[in-house]
Order: sequence, then C-alpha cells, then structure tokens
Amino acid sequence: MGTETKSQIRDYSWIVFYLTLLLLFGRPVSAQIRYSVPEEVKDGTVVGNVAKDLGLDIGSLGDRRFRVVSGTKEAIFEVNPDNGALYVHNHIDREELCQGSGTCLMELKILVENPLEIHYVVVEITDVNDHSPSFPENEQTFEIAEHTSPGKRFQLHSARDPDAGINSIRTYTLTSNEHFEINIRQRDSNKIPFLVLKKSLDREQINKHTLLVTAVDGGKPPRSGTLNVSIIVLDSNDNKPIFSQEIYQIAIQENVPVGTSIFRMNATDSDEGSYGEIDYSLGKTLMREVYDIFELDNLSGEIRVKGSVNYEETDLYELDVEASDKGTPPLTGECRVIIKIIDVNDNAPEIEVTSQSNTVSEDSKPGTVISLISVTDKDSGVNGKIILHITNDVPFELKPSYKENTYSIVTKGLLDREKVSFYEITIKATDCGEPSLSTFKTLNIQISDVNDNSPHFRQNPLEFYLIENNVAGQSILSVSATDDDLDNNAVISYHIARDGSQKDIMSFLNINSDNGHITALKSFDFETLKTFQFQVVATDSGTPSLSNNVTVNVFILDQNDNAPVILYPLSSNGSAEGVEEIPRNVNAGHLVTKVRAYDADIGYNGWLLFSLQEVTDHSLFGLDRYTGQIRTLRSFTETDEAEHKLVILVKDNGNVSLSATATVVVKVVEPKEAFAASDVKSASKDDDSNVTFYLMITLGSVSALFIISIIVLIAMQCSKSTDYTSKYLEDKNYDGTLCHSIQYRSGDKRYMLVGPRMSIGSTIVPGSHANTLVLPDRRKASGEVRLKTNIVSTVSRNIEILAYFIL
Repeated sequence: MGTETKSQIRDYSWIVFYLTLLLLFGRPVSAQIRYSVPEEVKDGTVVGNVAKDLGLDIGSLGDRRFRVVSGTKEAIFEVNPDNGALYVHNHIDREELCQGSGTCLMELKILVENPLEIHYVVVEITDVNDHSPSFPENEQTFEIAEHTSPGKRFQLHSARDPDAGINSIRTYTLTSNEHFEINIRQRDSNKIPFLVLKKSLDREQINKHTLLVTAVDGGKPPRSGTLNVSIIVLDSNDNKPIFSQEIYQIAIQENVPVGTSIFRMNATDSDEGSYGEIDYSLGKTLMREVYDIFELDNLSGEIRVKGSVNYEETDLYELDVEASDKGTPPLTGECRVIIKIIDVNDNAPEIEVTSQSNTVSEDSKPGTVISLISVTDKDSGVNGKIILHITNDVPFELKPSYKENTYSIVTKGLLDREKVSFYEITIKATDCGEPSLSTFKTLNIQISDVNDNSPHFRQNPLEFYLIENNVAGQSILSVSATDDDLDNNAVISYHIARDGSQKDIMSFLNINSDNGHITALKSFDFETLKTFQFQVVATDSGTPSLSNNVTVNVFILDQNDNAPVILYPLSSNGSAEGVEEIPRNVNAGHLVTKVRAYDADIGYNGWLLFSLQEVTDHSLFGLDRYTGQIRTLRSFTETDEAEHKLVILVKDNGNVSLSATATVVVKVVEPKEAFAASDVKSASKDDDSNVTFYLMITLGSVSALFIISIIVLIAMQCSKSTDYTSKYLEDKNYDGTLCHSIQYRSGDKRYMLVGPRMSIGSTIVPGSHANTLVLPDRRKASGEVRLKTNIVSTVSRNIEILAYFIL
C-alpha cells in the first residue's frame, strides 16, 4: 500500500512539473475536439483518433510521450501512443459521473512533449437504458371499506429511474381487474401513480385484492419495476361525511384581526356512533402560506385567521378541507373553500418626484414645467383612485400627463422674485377610500433674479436747502436710489443729466457715481441765485441695464452776508453824511430828516433797526428805531447850541448782525435864514413832489395788481376742498414792521416768511411757525404752482422796491 501511494505521489509530481513547463514554455492550443461515447461500453472501445484530429505526427507520439493527464481519480480514458487513438480505459457509468438529466461532458487534457503542448478534448457520455425503475418498497397495503364510492383515489409509491430523458419512467400499468384502475398525475418532471376505485367493493365476495403495479421506462428495449399492492376490504362504515356544498365562497376584509372566526364547516355522516363522529383537516397539498394564515379546528370545523391577511399580497385563497369519520377505515369527504379578500383602504398614496428644478427664473413664462411627479397607491379599486392638488396659494399648478397618475408642476402666472423669492409647494395626494388617506410632499423652489426692476428713489422730486456761501469742493447733498434686484442687477451708479437749459449751473456740480454724493465746485450767492433744478440718473449694472431719474430742487438759504447800505443821507463824495437846517422856533415833534437804508438780505437778516450812536444832546433829538425818522423832542432855547452832530447806527437782525453808520449835522438857524434856505430848496422840493406823485400812482397800480392776484389765488383755493384752510400762525413778538418776504415750498406745504422778526432759523426750518403763512399745496400740475409763485413773488418784490424808494 505504501509503495502504491509513493508511486501515485511521483505521478502527481510529474504531472505538476509538466503543467508548469507547459505554462512557462508550452504552446497553448485554442481549438477543442469533441467526441461522444455511450455509457457502459466495453473497456478498449475506441472513441476517436485524437492524434489524427489534432494533426500530430503519429510516428513521433512515442518519443513525445503522448498521453492523457488525469487528476486524482482513476483515468476513464487513455490514448494509444502507437496509433493516437483515444479509447475507454475503465467502466463508464453516466449516472455516477453526472447527476440529473442534463448533458454529461468530460474534459480531457492531452499532453505531448518536445515541444510541450496541451490539448483539450471533450467527451460527451450519452445515456443508455441501463437502470430499471424501482419502488422504495416492494409492497404497499391499503385498507378500503366496502361500499367505498367508485372514483376514490389512493396514492401509490412512486418509482425511481436514474436514467435520463427517454430512458426515464414513461408510464405505470396495473394488472387487469374489475375494481381498480391506475391514474397518473404529472407533477413537475415526476409521474405520481394513483390507484382509483372504479367499482364498489364487497367484502363478502372478496375480502382481499392483490394487485401488481408495474413502472415502465422509455428505453429500447424498455425496462420495468414492480410493486405488490394489497387491498384489504373493511366492513361496516360505509357512509362518508358529506358537506352541504362542494365549493364554499366567502369574503373577508384584509387586516382582519388574528383569531377571528371567518367560517364554520358543516359536514354530516349518516353512520352512528364513532363512525358518525367527524374530524376536519386541511388538505395536505395547499401552499405553505395558507397554513401560516388560516387554521381549522378539527372538532368544530371553524376556520380562524392565524396570520396577517394582506390584499396587496394575495387577493384569493383556496382551501381544500377534508372531513373524516372515526370508522375503520375512516371515510373522508372533501370540499373546497374559496376565500376572497376584500381590499381595505390601508395604504396611503405615495408621491415620487421623478424630476425637479430647484431654481426657477422669475421671467419664466406661464406653463413652464418645473417638476415631474408620479403617485401610486397599493390599494385597488376606489381605494386606489388618487386625487392630487396643491394645498397652498402659490403661482403653480398641476397638469396631468397622458399617463395615469403622472403629473407635471407648471407655472400658472408671472413670477416676481422681489415680492416672493422662495416658494414651498405642498402637494396633497388623497385616495377615494372610506376613510380617505392622504400624503403630503413639499417642494422647495427658489426664484432666481433677472434685471426687471429699475432703480427707484424714495421721493421724487427731492428738495434740498443749502445755505449760501458754501465751501467750494465740499459735498452739499446726497441722493440715494434702491433697486429691488440682486447682485449686479442691484449695483447702482449715478450721474447728472446735463441739458442745454441749465448748462452753466450743471458745470458747477459733480456727483460721485458710487454713492450719489453731490459736490458743488463753487460757492452760491443767495442774492444772485435763489433756486435751481437738475436731474440725477441712477443706472443699475444689469444686462441690459435699467435706469431712473429724480428731479432735485435746491433752494439757496439766505445768510447774513450783506451789511446795510445807507441811501440817505448821501454826500457827493459817496459818504453817508448830510447837513440839515431847521429854524430855531420849531416845536417838539418836528421832522428833521429821515435816514433811509437798504439790506440785500431777507428776513431777520434784512430787517433794519435804527439807533443813535452819538448825539450832542439826548434831550433835543429822538430817532424812530423802525422808520429812521429824526424828530425834535422839545423846542429850542436860547442856550441850545446852533449845530448838532448825530451819528445814526443802522444794523440788521442777523445772528451776527452787520451795521452801517450815517452822520447827520443839524444846524439851528434863525427863522429868516431858514425861510431863505427853504426858498432855495422849494424848487427841488417841487420836483420831488412831482416824482413822489408819480411814484404814488405807480404804487397804487402795483398794489391794485397785487390785491387782484391775491383775490384770484384765494378764489382758486376756495374752489378746491375746504379740508385745507390758510391761516397765519401767531407771533407774540410781532411789532408791526414788514420789511421783506420770501416763499419756500417743502413737501405738500408752501411757506411765506412775512417778518418782521424773521431769523435765519425761520428760513431753514420749515417747521418754525413764527410769522409764517402756511398755504396748502394742492397743485395738479407744476405749471399752476409755478404761476402762483411767480405772480406772488413778482408783485411782492415790486412792492418792496417801490416802498423803499418812496420811503
């Protein structure tokens, strides 16, 4: 034994060695030769000439060690090195080599050396009918009661034949008799024999029947196996249980609770005693899941739910029920119970988003598809019908597709990111069951921006108040616009619209394109320019860009930068000096002269007050602080000096007041000299009286024009809503002198500063109520307002100038 083992080890070592050489230095052959040989052939049977088929030189096969390389098993095939033939070396049993009925193939390795080559040969082992059918047992016994109804089936043992294909079992035969016949049922690839009673038995005639069942295969010649069947005929229990129906049909709802009784079987047996007692059982050939879901009480025949009943898995179950009595042998009745499962709405719809765009451009047209969704419901019938809708108020709607339960979400209106930039679309799917079940799905949609909003100013027009004498090169005001778009679409640049009408003003303004700060390149003078207007254009950085403009009204506010100017007295050399002669006999209150002055400023800055800065005799002369009239306070005496010098100080009411002085020399003369002087002056006084007369006529005309203008304005104002009334706001410090007036407009109100106690604060702050006439702004067009303002301003200015000249 040890020597044989060592020899096998050496053979295996050589095989491994040759295979290694073949892998390293051999020439693999890709062609493959196939032979066929039946099993059970004699040893030495030639299968084919391998050397010839491979194109090898037969004369050199011995030198090249032509042979079959086998594994650990004993070689079934060998080659003849003399002629190159492949022959059977050992017994071939297909059933031992290949299990089953498929094709049985063996792959051989043919090895030659010098040079080393390996060839693969496939040999198909074909089946021959070398096995006879055999039964698991030689005998089978049945106990059958007399009067058993014909047609009763009894299952016989099945025979087995290892051969495949046509050589397997083809049929079963039964010895000829008058009571039984054989019936074959095909199950998969097997044939199952049944013994069928075709005629009732009678124990009194024959109490035992001996039959021979033969299984025959399909070989040529056929082979067979036999089974001895003994039939023992029993007496007595000759009535089997009988069901009221052969087929029962019931319906239950799915999800019925476990343990629920769904049906009670009812079978009867006419026999008495134990032969009439019935046991119920389920058939043995049902699907396995039936035993997991239902159970049958063997005594009561009650069918109960054992497991979960799910319509979506199976909507129909068929149960074979047997009722057996307790006779010997027991009799059995059969029926079928068909259980139909009624669908219950126990599955909510499912929403699946098959495609979605998370971002939608705000300029998308109505009908743009943003998402595709599908809905399913595992329930059936009405329970599976789905109603789909969007629950919240969004500019989107559902459009059904050509395929059922498939929808697209589309825009149903125009989108505006500036109003709503993000939408949550809540979709509700509801089935039509009772009660209905619902599912919600939320889609998040972001609206992307497009440049569809131009920059806008919070107020148009804009009004700014600028104090005169501003520093050139400094920022005087700022404009700001906003854009509801995003990113570059909202980046705004500014520039001033320059036209030919105000080109001279625009040349002195500069704007920062980034922040809208406007710089004046020169200093403004209220007395030269009181107001001006220009337009600022704001442009975004979108593509294409959008722009908007705003009208800017700039009002120059007065500053006390003009000193009073003495109009009288005025000497020939331009100095404010004058000489007045009065007779000594004048009474108290005599008008000596009147100092006249003018201030180019307005309001408090232009309201002048007169005071005596220097006088030789305070008891003799008095000065009216408002009118500048110099009058005698008493009569002259002999002791009074003949010449008096009066220095009059004229100053305005600015925060930092400015002033001027005038010198009046009053000479007291005797009456005769005074009359002579008066004669000298009479001629010039006549001329003055004529001038005064014409000035008074002009003043009257202008005053009449002013009154008519005021009446027209009041009539136009009264023709509108009476909700607004004009009123003067009381100023407790008003002292009766009106020197200047000016009007400003701010927002929906128009302010007229009427003095006399006007301050710089009154002109700057429209909210100040001192000496302010508040007129409502009910303009329908800018032309109407400008007309009113121009009329009032022109008339007021003319009256002002004439009043100064007259005074």
